[in-house]
Amino acid sequence: MTLDPAPSHASSPAPAAPLRIQRDPLTDPRVLALIREHLADMHAVTDDPANVHAFDAAALASDGVALYTAWDGEDLLGMVALKGLPGGDCEVKSLRTTLAARGRGVGRALVRSLEVAARERGARALWLETGVEDAFTPARRLYASEGYEFCPAFGSYKDGVGSVFMKRVVATKP
Repeated sequence: MTLDPAPSHASSPAPAAPLRIQRDPLTDPRVLALIREHLADMHAVTDDPANVHAFDAAALASDGVALYTAWDGEDLLGMVALKGLPGGDCEVKSLRTTLAARGRGVGRALVRSLEVAARERGARALWLETGVEDAFTPARRLYASEGYEFCPAFGSYKDGVGSVFMKRVVATKP
């Protein structure tokens, strides 16, 4: 399935080249390598290993989690996952773009596509946890520009030194 990025109130454009964003079966070695790279980088830039909440391939393949990947032809550009939460809302997990795709709007397109997938699941809101370190500043800016607002910890997370939490309402239920 190809998801078209949802419209946003952000002024930054999505990538000029058409992207194919699809649910991923986690079988392509390039995708598995990007997951490993993401985990290694999260451990490298996060001050306390206990504050790394990124998913490995096994967690991304678990029930209630859907991984989406972005492609330009045969070139993998990025990934993001959607995890179901109790009550029907969803959590954004493991947003990552390849080095070659940085600055091209791929992350924004993936985030917008998750809004579509969350609405299809009947979710009212998307939640996320991200790091406080400087390396996470671009991610926090991206999320804020897409309408995410800072919020208290949710689910099994705890408010603390190593994480910040954000939420975006994606649909209203009657």
